[in-house]
Amino acid sequence: MAKQFFANVKSVMSGDTLVLTSQNNPSAERVFSLAFVTGPHLKREGDEPFAFQSRDHLRKLVVGKVVQCTILYTIPTSGRDYGVAQLKDGTQLPDESVKAGWLKVREDAGRKEESEEVLQRLETLRSLETQAKGEGKGLWEGVGGIIEVQNDISALDVDQWKGKTVDSVIERVLSGDRLLVRLKLSDKKHLQLMTLVAGIRTPSTERVNQSTGQTQPAEEFGNEARQYVEQRLLQRDVKVEIVGTSPQGQLIATILHPRGSIAEFLLADGLARCNDFHSTLLGQKMASLRAAEKKAQTGKVRLHKDHVAKADGSSSDMIVSKIQGADAIFVRTKTGAEKRINLSSVRGPRTNDPSEGPFRDEAKEYLRKKLIGKHVRVSIDGHRPASDDFEARDVATVTEKGKNINLMLVQDGWCSVIRHRKDDTDRAPNYDELLAAQEKAKEEGKGMWSGKPSKAKTYVDVSESVQKAKIQLSTLARQKKVPGIVDFCKAGSRFTILIPREGVKLTMVIAGVRAPRAPRLPQDKGDPFGQEALDLANRRCNQRDCEVDVHDIDKVGGFIGDLYINRESFAKILVEEGLASVHQYSAEKAGNAAELLAAEQRAKEGRKGMWHDWDPSQEEGAEEEAEVEPSTNAAPIDKKAADYREVVVTNIDTNGKLKIQEIGKGTSALEVMMNEFKKFHLDSKNNKPLANPPKTGEFVAAKFSADGQWYRARVRSNDRAAKVAEVLYIDYGNSEKIPWSNLRPLDQAQFTTQKLKAQATDAVLSFIQLPTAPDYFNDALNYIAEATDGRTLVASFDFVDAKEGLSYITLFDGEGSGDTFADSVNKDVVANGHAMVPKKLKAWERGRASEEVLTKLRQVEAQAKTERLGMWEYGDITED
Repeated sequence: MAKQFFANVKSVMSGDTLVLTSQNNPSAERVFSLAFVTGPHLKREGDEPFAFQSRDHLRKLVVGKVVQCTILYTIPTSGRDYGVAQLKDGTQLPDESVKAGWLKVREDAGRKEESEEVLQRLETLRSLETQAKGEGKGLWEGVGGIIEVQNDISALDVDQWKGKTVDSVIERVLSGDRLLVRLKLSDKKHLQLMTLVAGIRTPSTERVNQSTGQTQPAEEFGNEARQYVEQRLLQRDVKVEIVGTSPQGQLIATILHPRGSIAEFLLADGLARCNDFHSTLLGQKMASLRAAEKKAQTGKVRLHKDHVAKADGSSSDMIVSKIQGADAIFVRTKTGAEKRINLSSVRGPRTNDPSEGPFRDEAKEYLRKKLIGKHVRVSIDGHRPASDDFEARDVATVTEKGKNINLMLVQDGWCSVIRHRKDDTDRAPNYDELLAAQEKAKEEGKGMWSGKPSKAKTYVDVSESVQKAKIQLSTLARQKKVPGIVDFCKAGSRFTILIPREGVKLTMVIAGVRAPRAPRLPQDKGDPFGQEALDLANRRCNQRDCEVDVHDIDKVGGFIGDLYINRESFAKILVEEGLASVHQYSAEKAGNAAELLAAEQRAKEGRKGMWHDWDPSQEEGAEEEAEVEPSTNAAPIDKKAADYREVVVTNIDTNGKLKIQEIGKGTSALEVMMNEFKKFHLDSKNNKPLANPPKTGEFVAAKFSADGQWYRARVRSNDRAAKVAEVLYIDYGNSEKIPWSNLRPLDQAQFTTQKLKAQATDAVLSFIQLPTAPDYFNDALNYIAEATDGRTLVASFDFVDAKEGLSYITLFDGEGSGDTFADSVNKDVVANGHAMVPKKLKAWERGRASEEVLTKLRQVEAQAKTERLGMWEYGDITED
């Protein structure tokens, strides 16, 4: 009796031969041929006519299905079994293929056969063959049937087919990600190529090394991945979407089973990892593969069984304090702590790479302009532990105003993308986008991919010797506020400055101040507050754009001058924070003594920095002693001639300070200038708006809202969102907020403050103190305004405080005959209860010349108290 068995059909070798696998052991295979028939065969040197069609008919019938096989005979020499097979639906083989005309009955079949059953079967097959022949089916069509099959990828125009889908059959599975695919380009032309599954990499399978003959064992899950693909794809109809070729010339394609991409199934079942090298070929389609891989990682499936989930990275707002390189920055947290951050998944130009190395400085400068001093969002993507060459550091994605800086660096060609290890999860979340951006930057020849020499500037160190410094001094001294970059902070008042315009590097020493010496090394001991001064310089100046005014050089080639950061004198900032003292002689020589002395006084009064233990009584005591000693500064106060000048009060600030104009050459020149100013701005061709948003401290022409006329002004503050600036009218002292559209540049030489200085100066009334209660204070301001509005007055300049830029004056009615204190506005303010005589006098008020004035003032103050005037309406408020 003939032997029968059940098996799974793994593949079909030809129209008459099956490859079967055991139902219990899929790795056990056997070849089974259909008895009494023969069909055309597929051969490497060229297929026989109709070979593919014959096999394809059988393939579609049986692959992946269970068949019941009956062995009729076995060839002893080869051991191959021959017989018949039946599908579960009753389809008989080879009967079905003979009926369709794809198999022929062998001529020698049954010659030696005596079994009635076999002879009956042969009669049936010959009858089916005769019927197919009569109908011209399959092989009996007689014409055509030849398909050109090529095995070289050069036969395929990949660029033409890229992105297109081709109907195909998987001929062989070498590993989970490497397949032999028959591309059915047309009915008459097929291409059989080794194809890599796009976007994934599976473990390798067991293979024999051809050079040594040794068997290399499979990687973990390698054989399982191959079986997984075989069971689903081998000899199945698939759609192949061509995406490109590998560097080795192999086709890369997405394999689409009717149920979806095989790559996604492999990833989701933990049998593959994403292949970063295919990311740029797949573009946005890589996202679904990453998601499938993440699902397997979360479930710790197969390859990811030891996966440790990365903790969600923290995000925080920080300030960029230093640019270390194109891919590394230092940031300062809200607590003031500084830390290094490496940008995720990107790398700046490498020093040892001759094509990238020359672009290091240019890439660093690009990042400096983008980030230094800016508020950024830092999202931590991972942590790099310390190694032999590197200390431990965080890797992060940095965004500034919503713009991804990592991505911008790659897009503009200043960074390349790191190729991470397959198990490296400390990477940027938009890694595929970075890879795509790099390919585009290379195509467009941006940054270091341009193929052109670097444009980075080289700087000559002119502080290297006194001789070089002297030569450069003549050039820089003629220029005002030369643009530069603070390259390095050596101490609180000593810097290395780059001047791109001149191509020079110099050591800058700030004029007019003396900062404490900072320690050179952490273990060194510097002067008190030396480190604090250096820290302030680093926070405010390091790597910032700046402006320098050079006055002179020192004996070692350092350049002495003023340093401006955001148009603000850093010398003033340093002194205001109590981290430097004023060098009187140097400050006067530089012309900034008044500003610096005023800043130093504020630092003293605030007990800041080196003035933390300042005792004002010692300085005041010295001044009082000076009043008695004829040879000191106090004597001239008693003996000096009165300084009377005609003035007008143009404005009273909300803090009680007066803005005054001195009548004379200045106001005459102002009147002439304002006539010219008016004509200039009436001319329509001069209606030019500001080229850039106004900056604090900038001089502009502003249109006054009350009369629609144009006046000189200085920007006090800016509301960039509303595009509104607060301006101070420098010749009149009043201020207001106006839109940017009502501002024009004040860069005409005939209207600048160098041509005519600001005419409104600060002053306060001498010997009196205004009340602090808001209601009484406003009453006092209103009274002074009524007494001075629209009137020409005579002012006695009792004392001019150069430190504060403030004059202490006594005002008299210019039309009256009196010039004694009894006739002054100051006295009237006190007499009407709108001010008091201060209990604590300033040093200059304590001289003998002031005694008579103070006595009279106290008399009128006592009278106002008695009559309950002004602030005294409820009694003497000073008694408490």
